[in-house]
Amino acid sequence: MPHKTAGENRIELLQGTLDMLVLRTLQWGPQHGHGVGQAIRQNSAELLLIERGSLYPALHRLEARGLIASEWKASDLNRRAKYYRLTAAGRKQLVAEQSKWKLLVRTIARVMRPA
Repeated sequence: MPHKTAGENRIELLQGTLDMLVLRTLQWGPQHGHGVGQAIRQNSAELLLIERGSLYPALHRLEARGLIASEWKASDLNRRAKYYRLTAAGRKQLVAEQSKWKLLVRTIARVMRPA
């Protein structure tokens, strides 16, 4: 049987799931965009690789909705980086999204259960 690479096991995200993951990641504290992507990858055991073309539009979308805020700061490497943080509205939205996510998981599990 051929050995699967980590890339073959990667999971496609459902629409809207990335926003929830970004909010959850920022719940742990402010982070620059690249750090958000790294945290998601590491916390998913390398199964979720968020591409820049998906991550940064999500950050901008969440900021436009007032769910996150940003400010320019020096990174660990002393480079200028935009740091994002969760707002009060973002914390409230995260709680709502987590409830919907749990319901979705329970519902799918019910459908997938053998008869």
